[in-house]
Amino acid sequence: MIERVADALRKNGFDPYIADGKDAARDLFFGTLLPSIAPASVSYGDSETLRSCGIIEGLRSRSDIEFIDPFPGDVFDESLETSRRGLLADLFLAGANAVTEDGKIVNLDMVGNRVTGIAFGPRRVALFAGEGKIVSDREAAMERVKREIAPANARRNADLRTPCQKTGTCSDCSSPDRICNVWSILEKCWPRDRIAVVLIRGE
Repeated sequence: MIERVADALRKNGFDPYIADGKDAARDLFFGTLLPSIAPASVSYGDSETLRSCGIIEGLRSRSDIEFIDPFPGDVFDESLETSRRGLLADLFLAGANAVTEDGKIVNLDMVGNRVTGIAFGPRRVALFAGEGKIVSDREAAMERVKREIAPANARRNADLRTPCQKTGTCSDCSSPDRICNVWSILEKCWPRDRIAVVLIRGE
């Protein structure tokens, strides 16, 4: 499955890679992607995958790259100025909420900084997704994001107040803290290879 999805992504203009686990994803990023892109500046949209792979921690320790961090101390900079600066970084990193079998990438965002950085602004983008994010099609992707991803993201932000934090189920709420606001569906990558996609075996 993961090889077929990588092939589909390649046909759609993305630059796909396969990593055998989180450590391999980190090594692939720092050993292959980062040197080949050679960015002067890097920013990111919040992603548990990036954190669990050790990529954010590794970038914070670099002195040779300007790391534009919209989550200093792992807390979102609510002024949004850092996020705005990050949209002009040479390289933007994020996770993918879902990847379809035919090579499309689906994300849902609260503020829009993550999906904006993926779609336009930074010269290069690298997305990371565990193979559990692979779904059959766009409809399944959107269903999975609303059913699983969004409630899980809400629960890990204790300062938010949304119904799904308690129920674990999306109710299409009107909460001021609603995190389901901006959809992004990447059907093709333009220009070709601007977006690298690292598919990670395992959860």
